[in-house]
Amino acid sequence: MARRTKEEALATRHRLLDAAELLFQAQGVSQTSLQQIAQQAGATRGAIYWHFKDKADLFNAMMDRVKLPLEAAARFTDEPAQDPLDAIENAMVGALRQVTTDPQVRRVFEVAIHKVEYAGETASLQLRHLESRDACIVDFEKALRLASRRAKLKLPLPASMAAHGLHALISGLIQNWLLDPVAFALVPTGRRTFNVYLAGLGFDRPGLRADLAAPETGPGSGARSSIPAR
Repeated sequence: MARRTKEEALATRHRLLDAAELLFQAQGVSQTSLQQIAQQAGATRGAIYWHFKDKADLFNAMMDRVKLPLEAAARFTDEPAQDPLDAIENAMVGALRQVTTDPQVRRVFEVAIHKVEYAGETASLQLRHLESRDACIVDFEKALRLASRRAKLKLPLPASMAAHGLHALISGLIQNWLLDPVAFALVPTGRRTFNVYLAGLGFDRPGLRADLAAPETGPGSGARSSIPAR
């Protein structure tokens, strides 16, 4: 009996989080009430407060269910055998591909970027966003410093500034693709602009010239997936 009760409570928690994802995406975080989430999940408002302290706590639990792009990318380690730029590129491409192919990741990321206001009961969510951004930039900076040392290259700007620019490039591509998924192909566009950015910093990577000379990918090519555009 106790086990069934625990399983039922967990199932209710997941229904509430599923309902929050859909409602947050459809009408925004600030415009969605806890009562609406409870009704969507077929639960009571009391069930929400059993599992979550408030809307911000529910939002954070929703975010914790997925590994978001760029949060996952910020996992660089300076192993001697690892090419730091390859490590960042592989993480970036994996993140971009995840956005285009995983419906839940896309939905949660869209909520986190386009459907939340950092005010009132959700003001604390800004700290989570900043922590995630800063962790990613720290890893980008470490990778760029190590890569420049190995290549005996003096970067044309401080590594910290280059890391901020790289983060803005990748996050900006994702944010704009979410606004219009058929406008451009996210993965190939991300890969090629990443290489152009590194070329601007002075890196000469294998295959860079061929990549830059490749024909332009048409709007939406490679960006379409089983996820319908909204």
